[in-house]
Amino acid sequence: MNEAPLQHGSLFGAPLRFVETIGARIFGTIRHIGHLSYLLLDSLRWLLRGVFNKRVRPGGAAMIAQVVRVGVASIFIVSLVSSAIGFILALQMAPPLDQLGQVTLVPNIIAVATLRELGPLVAAIVLTGFAGAAIAAEIGTMVVNEEVEALEAIALNPVRFLVVPRLTATMSSLICLAVLSNAVAILAAAVASRLILGVPWLTYYNNTVAQVEPVDFLTGLVKAAVFGLLIGLIACGNGLKVTGGAEGVGNATTRTVVQSVVAIVLADLIFTVVFYALGWF
Repeated sequence: MNEAPLQHGSLFGAPLRFVETIGARIFGTIRHIGHLSYLLLDSLRWLLRGVFNKRVRPGGAAMIAQVVRVGVASIFIVSLVSSAIGFILALQMAPPLDQLGQVTLVPNIIAVATLRELGPLVAAIVLTGFAGAAIAAEIGTMVVNEEVEALEAIALNPVRFLVVPRLTATMSSLICLAVLSNAVAILAAAVASRLILGVPWLTYYNNTVAQVEPVDFLTGLVKAAVFGLLIGLIACGNGLKVTGGAEGVGNATTRTVVQSVVAIVLADLIFTVVFYALGWF
């Protein structure tokens, strides 16, 4: 009499566990998005309060320190990666364009691709690994050491003192890093085009200027601002949710990098579809 239930359980046990795992992941993702949304709204509230009330305004020294730590420290890595990508793109596009006798169009393609897409995206991914993980680890360590509880005990809001300066730093830093990434990638492609492909400097400059429009540059800056917001928000959110000591800090760091890259790519996709629909391409 007991054999049938056992067989039934063995037959449907694995599929049910699979469905439960998928459901738990989905609801966990929704709950995490809700947590980040609340954190964003709370940060915006403190920013708006700081505009009208100097007593709750985030400290300028704290913001500058975060900008230096997040943005200035990333300049070399962003420049190195962007220059390599610009050099690679010029060499990769030359053969197919050469078959059409249009090697001089390399700067046209690189300029548009870099300003709209590659500059902000490369800067965001580099900043994710360089600064996003560090922010999550730093805040997570403060949670583990009960420093966040100490702030709350003396009536200091952690969002105001920990999250707002870091969100501001990641947004402003990534905008500047995207501009730097654009310039370095285009310059590296110009060097590759001149030294290897034989495209004159003046031709490269004229084709770039003729191809690029202000909307190409502005859409890239909009993307960079949103990417920076996502990196800071995800890093701070994961840091504040750390549990389990040093292992929890490591898990939060890993989650921050993975979630930031996925969020950046999805946001980039949404921006591309919207800009295409608006005819900005």
